[in-house]
Amino acid sequence: MQKTINGSIFRKMIIAGASLLEQNKKLVDALNVFPVPDGDTGTNMFLTIKNATTEVNNCINNSMDSLCEAYAKGALRGARGNSGVITSQILKGLTSVLSQKQEATTKDFAKAIQEGANVAYKAVTKPKEGTILTVIRTMAEAALDAAKKHQDFEEFFEIVLDKGEEILQKTPEMLPVLKKAGVVDAGGRGLIVLFTGYYKALCGDETLTFNFDDAKPVQSVDDVIADINNLAEIEFGYCTEFMIIHMLKKTTEADIDKLREKLMEIGDSVLCIGDLSLVKVHVHTNNPNRALGYALELGEIWNIKIENMREQNRELKKNMKKVEELKPMGMVAVAPGDGLANLFTDLTVDQIIAGGQTMNPSAADIANAAAKVQAENVFVFPNNKNIILAAEQAKGLTDRKLHVVPTRNVPEGIAASLAFNPEASAEENLEAMTTAIECVKSGSVTYAVRATHVDGFDLSVGEIIGLDDKAILAKGSDVQKTTEELVEKLLTEDSVNITLFYGEDINEDDAEKLRASLEEKYPECEVTAIYGGQPVYYYIISVE
Repeated sequence: MQKTINGSIFRKMIIAGASLLEQNKKLVDALNVFPVPDGDTGTNMFLTIKNATTEVNNCINNSMDSLCEAYAKGALRGARGNSGVITSQILKGLTSVLSQKQEATTKDFAKAIQEGANVAYKAVTKPKEGTILTVIRTMAEAALDAAKKHQDFEEFFEIVLDKGEEILQKTPEMLPVLKKAGVVDAGGRGLIVLFTGYYKALCGDETLTFNFDDAKPVQSVDDVIADINNLAEIEFGYCTEFMIIHMLKKTTEADIDKLREKLMEIGDSVLCIGDLSLVKVHVHTNNPNRALGYALELGEIWNIKIENMREQNRELKKNMKKVEELKPMGMVAVAPGDGLANLFTDLTVDQIIAGGQTMNPSAADIANAAAKVQAENVFVFPNNKNIILAAEQAKGLTDRKLHVVPTRNVPEGIAASLAFNPEASAEENLEAMTTAIECVKSGSVTYAVRATHVDGFDLSVGEIIGLDDKAILAKGSDVQKTTEELVEKLLTEDSVNITLFYGEDINEDDAEKLRASLEEKYPECEVTAIYGGQPVYYYIISVE
């Protein structure tokens, strides 16, 4: 019977949860209501958890408070999309309770889940039932009740997961949009997958693995400066990285564990991960030769990189320039294609964040971009409704004063940037930008990734669909005809401008033919075709 959870067990739970989510992220993605290729709830949740788990993996200390701090911090910095942000808030609440306990009981864990639900609900302005919030709230209620009767964690988790699954199956009855699509809530499913991973670890199922990459978390400017100053006082001066390949026949998994222990004896910041096919090593040490020698006992070493951090520190201090005087205002925009990125740059946007369709940026990505803008006030254009929450969360990760303009798409972002007036105050600009986006109607054309019935349409896999920000408005087998049908439904009597941003799968000739056709059909409107270069979506349409 497992009656308490300590740091060592909690670490295994975290890794197992991440691993199971990685294995099932595509299945969770498939539950997105709209059958478009950028449905990415599972991917966003996994990337959030992956970043959190990477932080935990880099935490040598096995105490609950250290692990909880790393887990929560990593989730916050890596949060992507609405689902990722909400997941990060659940973990924030969960860890705030567990961090106070070196040995957590079922009652402690129940309180932790309850606090996770509380924090998550507070993070959402207008929470809806039938979502991941409903699932975590129900699991919390079940946990509090189960903890009164069960001290064994396996029994406790079985009840919590059963209740979570039960309420998940009811989510289509709570949200009509889910019922129409014939799916349960994607975020709720992802949450249960994560907690199932926790449960598997508690049951002793240690077959689950999780592969970490060597990407470092995004740091703020303040963090970087602090690191520069701290380098002068570090004990181990050589950052040593390499890979071990072509393992000797005698090498075992236990030898890799022993290597990790040896590296910890000669340095810190040790990362030693992999299997008998490849091992990635990172260590800060004063004896790189010893680290390489230990590795050669296991196999061949490859891709060696040794950096003198003390000399780097001297050079950084030598070359550091005084921070420029901050200008009053600057802008950051998310853009899914190189053409759109160039367009925003032409509109004097200071920093462009790639993504927004197949890959949503994290709160840390947005904060990092804002930190690069030499301005006191920074306006952020998410250009995707699923990035707005991450943008709001970025406010706590930078010393810049962030103003999130809630642009749900690229046309709204362009309208907002055009409304920028460097002579006006930040408050006046925010008001003008918010007003500008209300005057834009937008649409997009893509393809269905699964067969379903939604918004009154029976869709087949691969069928072309045209949609606005709320619903599917057109479908067909031909991109141009479907686009023309969508434009017709977007137009009003007051419309004067139609802009077509064509994606990477549309050539210039086809875009020009569509432009000419629309211009002939709507002579009262000015029709423009601009290369956007965005993936997934054939056209993004702006109607003003």
